[in-house]
Amino acid sequence: MPRTVGLTSIGPTTSRATALAVLAEAFAGVVDAPAREAALVLRAAGLKPTDLIAEPDAPLGAAAADAQRYAARRAAGEPLSRIAGEREFWGLTFALSPETLDPRPETETIVEAALAAFAARRGEALRVIEFGVGSGALLAALLTELPAAHGLGVDLSPGAAAQARANLESLGLVARSEIRVGDWGDGLEGPFDLIVANPPYIPSGDIAGLAREVRDHDPRLALDGGADGLDAYRALAPEIARLLAPTGRFFLEVGAGQAQAVAGLAAAAGLVDLATHRDLAGIERVVSGGRAP
Repeated sequence: MPRTVGLTSIGPTTSRATALAVLAEAFAGVVDAPAREAALVLRAAGLKPTDLIAEPDAPLGAAAADAQRYAARRAAGEPLSRIAGEREFWGLTFALSPETLDPRPETETIVEAALAAFAARRGEALRVIEFGVGSGALLAALLTELPAAHGLGVDLSPGAAAQARANLESLGLVARSEIRVGDWGDGLEGPFDLIVANPPYIPSGDIAGLAREVRDHDPRLALDGGADGLDAYRALAPEIARLLAPTGRFFLEVGAGQAQAVAGLAAAAGLVDLATHRDLAGIERVVSGGRAP
């Protein structure tokens, strides 16, 4: 059980160093790296990274109420990104909403692989589409790196689509992007040079066993991949084959152990030149390919 009793001792006159110690104690055995998480909670409450070092004995002041409230939420299993309402991805900051998946570092594997594939074409007016756009993280990262590209993001959730649109606007990318509410490729016409997606891929029966940070706070629509976790890929493979430009490439994130099955679905849809890309943990995280001539 979360040990939150000590959190009530945090007040405006509590020093920053004392608050850090109290939070770390409350988090011990509850979260990984309790001291680091304690520091991050204080940052979310308004302290700068240098405040704890430069003036550890200074009182928390107005940050105390937020620190106490945020710490209780974190101890109860809510991710810091949800508490702060934002997540950094590819060096960019994205606001989150309850309808959006919390983008994670392993998804940057798609960006890395796509940029490597399009290294010689970065200055072209590429057409990019992200299926299941969520917060807009993938689409925004790619548009930032491909300065002449135009992007389309599609999501079944109106709330996620609205958040993606707001994030692209805040990043200055709204003039080169469009967000639509839709079901995968329904009503869309190609060709697209670059297709990316991080679709739901958790088998339905496995969701209850996920870490509470994911299970209780990411939208189920963005997690549930059906009985075997592959429903989204079955729907996407023929749409990608229809929409991809002759010289285009697609990049799909997959769950651990799913790469070969997803590659098989892509091959069955007529997609070729299939490859897999490993994330920093060595997991085959992305399946890519092209269209047959």
